[in-house]
Amino acid sequence: MTRKFLLLPLLLLLLSFTMKDDKPAYRLFTAAGKPVTYDKMLKELAAADVVFFGEQHNDPIAHWLELQLTKDLLRLKQGQVVLGLEMFERDVQPLVDQYTTGELTDKEFEEQSRPWPNYATDYKPLLQLAKQQKFRVVGTNVPRRYASQVAKGSLTVLNDLPTEEKVWLMPLPLTVDYELPGYQNMAKMFGGDAAHAAGVQNIIQAQALKDATMAHFLAQARPEGHLLLHLNGSYHSDNHDGILAYLRQQTPKLRVLTISTVLQEQLGKLEQENEQKADFVLAVPQDMTRTY
Repeated sequence: MTRKFLLLPLLLLLLSFTMKDDKPAYRLFTAAGKPVTYDKMLKELAAADVVFFGEQHNDPIAHWLELQLTKDLLRLKQGQVVLGLEMFERDVQPLVDQYTTGELTDKEFEEQSRPWPNYATDYKPLLQLAKQQKFRVVGTNVPRRYASQVAKGSLTVLNDLPTEEKVWLMPLPLTVDYELPGYQNMAKMFGGDAAHAAGVQNIIQAQALKDATMAHFLAQARPEGHLLLHLNGSYHSDNHDGILAYLRQQTPKLRVLTISTVLQEQLGKLEQENEQKADFVLAVPQDMTRTY
């Protein structure tokens, strides 16, 4: 008995050193900065109508967690999940459908669908999962060539598009709310003074075109009773802004929850500047390896 009592403090000491020396790959927090477990977050997300996972596009931890979250939501929702991806544009949706139903090979799909450079490591596992478990994947983004044209010449360039191409955009005309916090931050980042005003406004219009188009097709993509999980760059959904601002205009009663991925030098607590960015914040070490 005495020996057991002597071993107990030693065991506690070893455990304390182990926890102190731990190097976590990530930590999860609530919007208020309180630590939260993955299981508690998962349970809350499963009760939502739409979940936005805001990623850093080259962060491997976010991509891994997206895959795990998709698998777990499929289990909890008994397969009633739709996956939306910023990474695929509306004009390649037929190819996405053909790939996930097995009509296209990997080679055929990747040659025709304009996948992002990090597709093979970061997004292909999700599409392969969709093929295996037979759930729908929806590409939500505006074709990038149109966003590029708007950034150079304003939204007016869209008026001259052929009718058959306008189906890949949100319904025109697009009204941009320049007072949205995300767009105001963009104006500051790009130097929104009088000398740069027109150019900065065009850049914001291009961002708004992406946000509004994604919101439009997201609103169409969710069957009743399904959970829609959308993956996008954090800036498109941070602070319940961006895509969410346009989605609220169309479907204000949807229960929407968000995740934002942030980089921090330490993971012991959520830095104040990252609080309230999303309902849940995924904090990743600043020096995490990148996928590109």
